[in-house]
Amino acid sequence: MRLTAFRRVSHGLYLRRSHGLGNEEEFLRELRAWVQVLPPGAVFTHLTAARLRGWRLPAVPEQVPVFAAVRGTERRPRRPGLICSRLVARGLGPPDPIELRRGLPVDSAEEIVLRAARDLGVLDLVIMIDSALEAGDLDHERMQAVLASGRPGVRVARTAYELATPRCESAGETVLRLFHQQMEVDVEPQVELYDAAGTFIGRVDLLVPAIGAVHEYDGAGHRGQVQHRNDLRRERGWSGTGYHRRGFVLDDLLNHAAVVMHELDRALARPHDARRIARWRRLVANSLYDERGRERILNRWQRAMGFDDWSRTT
Repeated sequence: MRLTAFRRVSHGLYLRRSHGLGNEEEFLRELRAWVQVLPPGAVFTHLTAARLRGWRLPAVPEQVPVFAAVRGTERRPRRPGLICSRLVARGLGPPDPIELRRGLPVDSAEEIVLRAARDLGVLDLVIMIDSALEAGDLDHERMQAVLASGRPGVRVARTAYELATPRCESAGETVLRLFHQQMEVDVEPQVELYDAAGTFIGRVDLLVPAIGAVHEYDGAGHRGQVQHRNDLRRERGWSGTGYHRRGFVLDDLLNHAAVVMHELDRALARPHDARRIARWRRLVANSLYDERGRERILNRWQRAMGFDDWSRTT
């Protein structure tokens, strides 16, 4: 029976309508509903678990399925909006005790990374791993064991893990840092700057030591009136210190990457190399930041669910 007091989450799964709740509260309500159709011992994984752990996420589409995992011979539910995997750890010992985040069962951090690596590109995965490292969720020895397991997703996970650092504080900073790495420009993330007298003058996203430049990601938060005033005041305080700041937005890195590459080459007084921009474009093309890459991943998720109904997915 379809009652106006309830809304559909998936086939046979409904929630009583509740007004005035934010997106995050509704997200948690839906996951608690999904627990009712998952077998005992099931955990959330992939992007779902990463969000529960509070990790930063890449450019995730509005409609993303819920990701869960079962072990052993437990049944795998198949419903619209749910992708349930059977993860079998080879040679990694018995499964860890189930960890709860926000009252919901989540997979281990290392397994979350590996499961996401089966779908996402290196650029997407580095954003998640940067955040996981900053939060202290990833254990290096356990991660190395996962990367040596030969399981699906290991190659992408290994590449992303080698590029990751705990010293980034936003997804935009990670994208900016990876762009510089693909351009073969050495940078130091999250550096504290001091003037000649030893006075602290600011903490910056990226320092380019070769030219004494500060490169920072200017997201939407930097356009606010208060933040904009603070940014200008900070830059004025650098007068005479030898540091100069340049801000970048996502559009620069995704749609005008060749222009930015030429600007870096001129600043470093080096010849252009088209292979650098080709590497960066491949990285973007295989990520959620590219329209075709996003469509490819969404189609893969839709095939994995085996359903055409995307309505009311989380």
